[in-house]
Amino acid sequence: MQQFGFCNLTCVPVRAEASDRSEMVNQLLFGEIFEIIDAIKGWKLVRSSHDKYEGFIDEKQYLAISDTAYAKLLERPDMSRIKNLDWVTGNDDNKIMVMPGSLTGGFDAGKIDVSMIGQQAADKSKTVSATATPETLVDAAKVFLGAPYLWGGRSITGIDCSGLVQNVFLMNGIALHRDSSYQAGQGETINMVPEAQPGDLAFFDNDEGEIIHVGIIIGNGQIIHASGCVRVDELDHHGIFNRQHKKYTHNLRLIKRLI
Repeated sequence: MQQFGFCNLTCVPVRAEASDRSEMVNQLLFGEIFEIIDAIKGWKLVRSSHDKYEGFIDEKQYLAISDTAYAKLLERPDMSRIKNLDWVTGNDDNKIMVMPGSLTGGFDAGKIDVSMIGQQAADKSKTVSATATPETLVDAAKVFLGAPYLWGGRSITGIDCSGLVQNVFLMNGIALHRDSSYQAGQGETINMVPEAQPGDLAFFDNDEGEIIHVGIIIGNGQIIHASGCVRVDELDHHGIFNRQHKKYTHNLRLIKRLI
């Protein structure tokens, strides 16, 4: 029988293999849902609903939900995501930290009742509008400024370059692939840096021509991206220039527009 899950923790690490020592490749944020497609001992192989990314999570780190609840969550009209770090209260009155980008379905006025997942309205004052504009994309990206770099991370406690981009766009109602090489295949190509607008994505390659990095253009010749931490650097037709180290750190390959 097909099984489904709901991420009811701050963020859950998704690993490449069923092992504590396995490399983390992704994270699920609070409120995100997934299908369980296999089980190995205490690990579950899951496929996230928002981007179909697969990986293993510990069976102790999620809430099992019915196929009916899963279907309701997939169909929920309100896909708003939290815009800042916040707390909600669970059925047992325990506080749960929710990260920027977490989904709001299932809680109302700061409380969550897991038996009512998908049936409650969100507190709109604490969510990002699902109508994306250059301004809302840039504002959402700036929430993550200073977050440390973490391979596979998607939260303000640790995030990678494509995780930052994916989360910012999800907060604005736009679903992107998880990895930068696949994100580069989405949207409309912009030919030159001067034609770019805030919210456009800039992609960067290595010496072999492979896309290895992505960031969000914020205007005035600047880009926000995760490199060491989420930071703002200068951008021109060559790539990203790090003024602190006085050198180019990433080679520009292409620019894409999604709104």
